[in-house]
Amino acid sequence: MIRILLADDHTLVRRGVRLILEQEPDLSVVAEAADGAEAVERVRDTVVDLVVLDIAMPRMTGLQAASEIGRRRNPPKILMLSMHDNEQYFFGALKAGASGYVLKSVADEDLVGACRAAMRGETFLYPGAEGTLVRDYLDRLRRGERVPTSVLTAREDQVIKLIAEGRSSREIAKELHIALKTVEGHRANILGKLGMRDRVELTRYAIRAGLIEP
Repeated sequence: MIRILLADDHTLVRRGVRLILEQEPDLSVVAEAADGAEAVERVRDTVVDLVVLDIAMPRMTGLQAASEIGRRRNPPKILMLSMHDNEQYFFGALKAGASGYVLKSVADEDLVGACRAAMRGETFLYPGAEGTLVRDYLDRLRRGERVPTSVLTAREDQVIKLIAEGRSSREIAKELHIALKTVEGHRANILGKLGMRDRVELTRYAIRAGLIEP
C-alpha cells in the first residue's frame, strides 16, 4: 500500500484528487494539508511514502515545501500537481526534488500512473513536456551537469520583475541602462516563452516565481 499525503489549498480539489487516488487498491491518502507549511508538518508526524503537492499554495509554496521535505533523512517521494503547463514550473519541480509534474486538467488520467512511477524511482513527464528542451534537461541532470533553473535568462527575470512592478518600457530601459528597443525585445521574448499575453499574466507569473511580493 502506498501511503500518500495530499496538499492543496482548495478543499474541493483535495476531495476530487482523493477520490481519484483511493479508487486504486494500492493507493491510500493517509493525511491532507491546506498549504506547504502544513504539508511539511504532516510529514514530520505521519509516515508517508509519497507527497502530492499543489505547486501554488499560501504560506509556503509546493516548491518550497518539496525542498524542505527533500532535506529530511529518507524523504518520501514527491509529485507536483499544477494547473500550469509551463516549463518554468516543471524545471522548478525537478530542481526541488520532485519525481514528476502532473497537470490538474488531466489528473484523472495521469495521477495514478505518476504515483506508481514515482514509487518505482522514475520521473513522470506530463503530456507535452517531452519536447527537446525537457529531454535535454533531464539528460544533463542524469549526467550531473549544471542545468538551468529557469526558461528565462537572468536579464529577462529582471525585465519581468520591473514590468510586474508597473514600470514602463522607457523606465526599465533607464534603470537597466539598455536601449528601449532592447527592452521591447525582451518583453516579446518573455511573452513568447511563457505563452502569455499581457502585463496582468506576467505579474501573476512574477508573484508565483517569487520575483515580487503579492
